[in-house]
Amino acid sequence: MTGRGVTVFLAATGSVVGALAVIGFIGGFRLNLTPSEPLGIWRIETLHRPAIVGDLVFICPPAEAQFEKARQRGYLRRGVCAGGFAPLIKSVAALPGQRVDIDKDVEIDGEVLGSSRVRKTDGEGRAVDPYPGGTVPPGHLYLHSSFASSYDSRYFGPVPDSGLLGLARPVVSFDP
Repeated sequence: MTGRGVTVFLAATGSVVGALAVIGFIGGFRLNLTPSEPLGIWRIETLHRPAIVGDLVFICPPAEAQFEKARQRGYLRRGVCAGGFAPLIKSVAALPGQRVDIDKDVEIDGEVLGSSRVRKTDGEGRAVDPYPGGTVPPGHLYLHSSFASSYDSRYFGPVPDSGLLGLARPVVSFDP
């Protein structure tokens, strides 16, 4: 293949990949490359009811300084949400009015949340500050992932439910 042929091939391949990415985005598909949930292709399913405890959701974090710091540390990826963040894929662990207490583990209304050990440092040895705890305010959700190193509400606290994109449904996933 000539140099021109290679260039045409690469341009065509790039165009096809770009078109598939746009179609996937418009169709509500997302690629999960984080260990918080299984790696793979996920679909955002519109939620026609309020979120409930146990729902696995896609949600945009608010455009706040703590999330920018998290992105700079590598906890979050760039994406289409306000502030340039990628949507989070997390389980809803607590709803407005529920009490969250933080110690070695997370307690919700006095019950220990499974797989919720609170770390003092991240994987690079940098200090991380846990959410101090409190009652989940109206219009907010407390999010959790059972992945031990997950960046979730253990550290950033409840987030506005206005960022809720929908339920997270696996299309093709690979559980390590």
